[in-house]
Amino acid sequence: MVVTPRKNRTLWGFDISGKQRRMVAAGAIGTLMEYYDYYLYGLAAAVVFPTVFFPNDNPAVATLESFASFAFGFLLRPIGGLFWGYIGDRFGRKPALMATVIGMGICTAAIGLTPSFAAIGIVAPLLLLLFRLLQGLFVGGEMGAAATLVIEHAPVGRRGLFGALLITGAGIANVASAGFMAILGAGSAAFFLAWGWRIPFVFALVLAVIAVVLRSKLEEPQEFAAHTQAIEVGKIKRTNPLREALRHPKNAILGILIGLPQSIAGYIVLTFGLAFLVSKGTHAQVGFIGTMIVGVLQIFAAPFWGWVSDKVGRRRFYISAAIAFALLLYPAFALFSTDIAILIWLGMIVGFVIPGVAMQATLQTMLTEMFDVEARITGVNIGYQFSNMLGGFAPLIATALSLAFGSIWPIIIFAAVVVLVGVIGTAYATLRPDIDNPGRLHAPA
Repeated sequence: MVVTPRKNRTLWGFDISGKQRRMVAAGAIGTLMEYYDYYLYGLAAAVVFPTVFFPNDNPAVATLESFASFAFGFLLRPIGGLFWGYIGDRFGRKPALMATVIGMGICTAAIGLTPSFAAIGIVAPLLLLLFRLLQGLFVGGEMGAAATLVIEHAPVGRRGLFGALLITGAGIANVASAGFMAILGAGSAAFFLAWGWRIPFVFALVLAVIAVVLRSKLEEPQEFAAHTQAIEVGKIKRTNPLREALRHPKNAILGILIGLPQSIAGYIVLTFGLAFLVSKGTHAQVGFIGTMIVGVLQIFAAPFWGWVSDKVGRRRFYISAAIAFALLLYPAFALFSTDIAILIWLGMIVGFVIPGVAMQATLQTMLTEMFDVEARITGVNIGYQFSNMLGGFAPLIATALSLAFGSIWPIIIFAAVVVLVGVIGTAYATLRPDIDNPGRLHAPA
């Protein structure tokens, strides 16, 4: 009997093998979990946690406290990035990727099982903060390892597209988190505040099991395997990943600056934007549904933007997307102020799907091109996680500015300054477009 080999499927006109599909799926499931956890927490922080964990006679103060807990979770992300980056660069991409999804699933479910302030008093928000911190510790190692794995398996000329496929996971996360909240929030308010909001958090355990199954079949990329073999035969010396990443301090620092515009886009438009809508009297359901629409569009927009970045160049494309975010933020919030659902949803698309997803789709690929194989996860995590730690304070900063000035313009100016910093960082970064050459090995300087 003659066995006919399975044909490769095509993606944007390019053949993609079964192995490459498995790598993308295994990477994207972790990105899905990362964004699911944080989008879900952001939605809950805007409409649930002020009542459940931070009750206050002044709703604005309760919202500030809730968004402070949201920002709190970002503090351990850089530490997690460095720790899991070391594991991934030293012992392999797979061990880091397995540990992070298990930890994310457990911590997110623990948030959903935390008793309310009414039940156990001040212990409730303290437990919430503890689980939020631990969640950040595991999330901190996810994107660097996933992006490195997928992009190191990408064919020549398609790294932008493959890296952007990770963000399709973020789109699915948007749909899932907002969909859960919209469905559960459509019924009794008492049930939703008592139990309904908890169900999506506990569901993270299901996602963790799926991720473990997918990632159990991972193979180390050829470039990393070749690097490990060269160490074993004594061709090159084993190095400390953090020291190697910092051997190029310019790119380590610029990676943080580059990530800043991307880090605040979703948190201002979607997270603070939801609180802004509710404060204006718009029902939270409108925001939940809008976030679902954004997620659906994100699934398709992300690979398109990644494909465009392969065509026009990542540096130019990212700078253009960052500038577009600064320019489109005011029209987005002007649409939010109409209290008309379809216009609010249009504002979310204008403010996030066009510029924000374009930055998301490009950032991780650009960061991988800035570091060598022996320190790539660590280097990507430095830029991605430190910038996201700072970006995690964006809803808190935006809320404080809105309360202090009673206007959206200080938030627009804040975003414009962040974009300017990111554009300068992107312009001066050194990219390494030959990372897909498995024969290229580096000895320490």
